[in-house]
Amino acid sequence: MSIPNPIPMTILLVEDDEVDIMNVKRAFKKNNISNPLVVAHNGIEALALLRSTEADAPKPRIILLDLNMPKMGGIEFLKEIRQDPELAALSVFVMTTSNEDGDKIDAFNLNVAGYILKPLSMDRFIAAVSTLKSYWTLCEYPE
Repeated sequence: MSIPNPIPMTILLVEDDEVDIMNVKRAFKKNNISNPLVVAHNGIEALALLRSTEADAPKPRIILLDLNMPKMGGIEFLKEIRQDPELAALSVFVMTTSNEDGDKIDAFNLNVAGYILKPLSMDRFIAAVSTLKSYWTLCEYPE
């Protein structure tokens, strides 16, 4: 029998749009999600955070990833973490405005846990985040 980890799982949001960052934070609040949320504004910043060797650096297990970002986009970031044995097992959910089949195919070929189109209404966005919370609350992760 496993003992539940009392420390809430850290979530990494990789998003360059400040409005979308605020929407995610608002959706977390509306869904009573108390998990620590760490924000990186592009793939390079996210990789630096994930690869940090500092003892107090957050170790996210779940990533919410936008695809269209400066410096390093989401697909390039996914390729990078999937090739890194230390990061390959991270659960990644794409949250993007891109409805392109090519992006969806690329993302799923890189083993994403889900591909979510950013809804236009806040109510739909809150509902999508609620579903994500159900997912990561139900899943068991190794220590």
